[in-house]
Amino acid sequence: MRITELPDIGTKYELESSEGDKVAVIFLTTGEIELYVLEAGAETPSVTRLTPEEARRVGGVLTGTVLTIEREDVEVTLPEISDRKINIHVYPVTEGMIGKSIADLAIRKRTGVTITAISRRGESIISPPAETVFEAGDMIVAIGEHEQMKACEREVFGSK
Repeated sequence: MRITELPDIGTKYELESSEGDKVAVIFLTTGEIELYVLEAGAETPSVTRLTPEEARRVGGVLTGTVLTIEREDVEVTLPEISDRKINIHVYPVTEGMIGKSIADLAIRKRTGVTITAISRRGESIISPPAETVFEAGDMIVAIGEHEQMKACEREVFGSK
């Protein structure tokens, strides 16, 4: 890989594939990213401009991190544990959960799901302790495998 500083423009990273294709990524001083691909034997490259978020998504795909997003549910497959898919889902607190803590409901013990965050009145509680009591209007961020999430939906949220 060749790295070149481009004064007043940004930084360019170039590499050539074993097939002779050339790829250049330029991180512009504006914060945007330009991606150039020149196929072997071609005279002009294909180019696209990406936002930082779009570039992170492409980078994730290229490194094997796959995200599947459906409404408020995200499924992540990481290259290091490619045999497992991690689901992240946002749930509203149900009537039966109000006034009870994470420990009272034994969510992780019963289902394997971990509550990673709670959104309450516009504030976030990250890694809430087991003693955290759910309130009306809370939104819960839960993480677990697909079957664990389904068990949580049945046993904790009362979904079928």
